[in-house]
Amino acid sequence: MSLPISLMIIGITALIVSIFAGTKSNSAHEIEQVSISLHQETSHLKKRLKALEEELMIDPTPMKQPMRSIETTKPVHSIIISQITALHGQGYPVEEISKRSSLTEDEVRSVLRSKGVRI
Repeated sequence: MSLPISLMIIGITALIVSIFAGTKSNSAHEIEQVSISLHQETSHLKKRLKALEEELMIDPTPMKQPMRSIETTKPVHSIIISQITALHGQGYPVEEISKRSSLTEDEVRSVLRSKGVRI
């Protein structure tokens, strides 16, 4: 055999041996790391799921409240609040302010009270 062919055979053999020898230790380590990270992610997801389930089970009473009380608890926009205070400052009665602002009279009174106006 000639020298180049024997060097090529030796090189290919060394390459194959290095691939198989190096892969065993690296792959075992990589599999272990993947297994650990998978376990950590699963544990984290279980904790988040448990917290979410607890939040959903905390207080089912808001679903049982009448529709009217839900409507009155919604926040009034700041533009409407400034409109209500301006109309009250111009001397309009609560009934008229209620019609113009599309709010109930109780909501108008509540807004005015929150701004420090005595009714």
